[in-house]
Amino acid sequence: MTINVLGIPGSLRRDSLNRALLRAAVEMAPKGVEIEVAEIGDLPLYNWDVEMEQGFPESVQRFRDQVAQADALLIATPEYNNSIPGPLKNAIDWASRGGPDAPIKEKPAALMGAAGRLGSVRAQMHLRTVLLHGDLRVVQKPEVLVPGGDNFTSGELTSERYRDQIRRLLDALLTIVAKESARVGAEVG
Repeated sequence: MTINVLGIPGSLRRDSLNRALLRAAVEMAPKGVEIEVAEIGDLPLYNWDVEMEQGFPESVQRFRDQVAQADALLIATPEYNNSIPGPLKNAIDWASRGGPDAPIKEKPAALMGAAGRLGSVRAQMHLRTVLLHGDLRVVQKPEVLVPGGDNFTSGELTSERYRDQIRRLLDALLTIVAKESARVGAEVG
């Protein structure tokens, strides 16, 4: 059985450190785990009127389908003005629409981030609060908070310390996926 993880970069920059974290996760994914990286840069700003009058725009429906098809989410966020970037919040807003049928609802998720000296600690704290609305099952430990600078070479994560943290984060995420799968199986059976 393949476990599908959707990686969501909080940064729109092609060469962002957070995309480097997702590339490292893709490279280190355990056997049987596939990580697809979503693109959120083409999502329009959330607008209830658009949703009600026209339905979900094509780019939004594509993203919602990716979230729905994923067994878990892996979000890599930078820290902008002590919080999460607007495009990431916008993507979460679109994925949270639909009440109990929202594709993000109760999804297992893991967070990581690279930024400044503190490695996105405030952004991840805010992101955890945002994700409470959808009852996501968020990995609590390890926290992957990667300071920029010397941990990256030519746009790639080279620090073995942080690569190991990502491995452990993926293991913790897979544990939650297995527990959720067993819980759902017990409810159905």
